[in-house]
Amino acid sequence: MSFLGQFEHNLDAKDRLTVPSKYRAALSDGVILLAGLDPCVWIFPADSYEGFSAEILGGANPLSEDGRKMRRHFFGTADNEALDSAGRVRVPKNLVEHAGLSGTCVLLGMRDYIEVWDAEHWPEYGADTKETVRQVAEGYAGKIDPRQGSEG
Repeated sequence: MSFLGQFEHNLDAKDRLTVPSKYRAALSDGVILLAGLDPCVWIFPADSYEGFSAEILGGANPLSEDGRKMRRHFFGTADNEALDSAGRVRVPKNLVEHAGLSGTCVLLGMRDYIEVWDAEHWPEYGADTKETVRQVAEGYAGKIDPRQGSEG
């Protein structure tokens, strides 16, 4: 399943976040939550996180300083969780703090995973994302020959 779309759900007083109903089946075998590279939380299906982390860290030598730092981030900030009977997932305190989550959260489908943003902070990052996408698309437009469908 591809995670697509944008949703708003509240983080409750026990740091539980309701997962959109259309995502629940894909997350029924558990989830991995970790600190995103931006101030957000990433939620992966437990069974796909292994492949993602292997792809990202496959070439990172754990004996190098950079390799150790990458492993610390991708494994040290991660936590295994499961959806409860109401379709909620508990967000660990360190991740709540990392993303500045409180009250309403914005959940964004990112194909392989879900990003969770604080609703007050998301508009700034969303606007920056739109501008970056526009600039990148303009760059692509200058490199692609539409008659050939490839760089030309």
